[in-house]
Amino acid sequence: MELRLAMKHLPLLLALCILAGCAVGPDYLRPAMHSPAAYREGWKSAQPRDDVSRGNWWEIYGDPELDALVKQVEVSNQNVIAAAAQYRQAQALLGSASAGQYPTVSGGISASRGQGTSAASSTGTAVVSPGSPVRNTDRLSLSANWEADVWGRIGRTVEASEAQVQAGAADLQAALLSAQATLVQSYLQRRVNQAQGRLLEQTIAAYERSLQITRNRYEAGVSGRSDVALAETQLRSTQAQAIDLGVQRAQLEHAIAVLIGRAPADISVPAKDGVATLPTLPNIPVGLPSELLERRPDIAASERRIAAANAQIGVAQSAFFPALTFNAAGGYQNSSFSQLTALPNRFWSLGPALALTLFDAGARSAQKEQAIAAYDRSVASYRQTVLTAFQEVEDNLAALRILAAEAEAQRAAQVAAHEALTLTENQYQAGTVSYLNVVTAQAAALAADRTGLGISGSRLNASVLLQKALGGDWHIPKQQLITK
Repeated sequence: MELRLAMKHLPLLLALCILAGCAVGPDYLRPAMHSPAAYREGWKSAQPRDDVSRGNWWEIYGDPELDALVKQVEVSNQNVIAAAAQYRQAQALLGSASAGQYPTVSGGISASRGQGTSAASSTGTAVVSPGSPVRNTDRLSLSANWEADVWGRIGRTVEASEAQVQAGAADLQAALLSAQATLVQSYLQRRVNQAQGRLLEQTIAAYERSLQITRNRYEAGVSGRSDVALAETQLRSTQAQAIDLGVQRAQLEHAIAVLIGRAPADISVPAKDGVATLPTLPNIPVGLPSELLERRPDIAASERRIAAANAQIGVAQSAFFPALTFNAAGGYQNSSFSQLTALPNRFWSLGPALALTLFDAGARSAQKEQAIAAYDRSVASYRQTVLTAFQEVEDNLAALRILAAEAEAQRAAQVAAHEALTLTENQYQAGTVSYLNVVTAQAAALAADRTGLGISGSRLNASVLLQKALGGDWHIPKQQLITK
């Protein structure tokens, strides 16, 4: 009779199942993003496209040691490893959400001995019978439960999880790119620090010769004691500057060690002699294609989180509708295990269930408003990320352009400072100027040289930040910039 009753309502149940494709909640559309028609540094607008190659962009600096260090970031940097674990967690959550689309099947076997109860119902509910004798109850059962996704709650949950997985993948790439860029910055700054140290070593050697010459002139009665004191002050001050560089040098080495997942004591970056060993600044073209910006992983991650938040609105909205579930159970129950599977000991049940919350004091409405607010927040975050990306590109293109002009002016200042130093030293030896003029000219020449190195370091740093802002190497063939 029960089976006939279930068959009687089968058309209604099938009609409800057909409605499962009618998911509530808004379908996702990427938010519109206003972009200027033209940019100060020669850029045009773009669409996010994070699935193309970024290349080994750090190789443009031509340093094999740097190449070897950067390759260790992907496998050893702890922030990258944490992002990879978070990505795997998102994948597992997607698997859990997807499992909701299928029935849950469970089975059980039990044996009990007791008095005063008898398991008479097919569902295993105990029926009290105080005068009953001691008896054994053996049970073998199998049950299934499935929720028909009539209003799309499960589908929207899977949709949100898929978007979160994609966001996690982009977060992983963003963490990797950030760690790589920080390592390259630290390494290049370390190279500038070494060049500064080499410059000070050469300057100290020159000041030691000047001090010796001044002492000889003092002993010969040509110069006063004040000239010796000035020469020694200049020398000791420069030696102190050279020592002070050691603080930054040690901190940069420690930063490099941590970025490749090692203790600071485990590595030492060897010195490279000479100012000329600074890497050549890459020649970045002015008319870079805007498609390069589309590879930025942080933009992709932010956009995917909008899709996830949009799907969560559907999940929240589905709570206003009844949940339809189907339950089936069957098995065997008897007092003797040897005869447990005999046909008379069989039991079964089959039927649908509708559940609807009638009153919750506004909890579901609040959850929906929360989902809408989360969506609005993710949209604003996405737009801010895009604007920040444009700003970072513009900032570093402008920095490279302005620093190039500054470097040219500084080179002229260096030439003039060294020419003034040569003239002043000749005048001092001729006795026409005091040694104070020599000290002033020496300080000016050293300051000009150090400033020149500082500008070179700033240009290298801006080139790294530009490549990070672009999402990788700009030397990517046009055919690789393919729309998703």
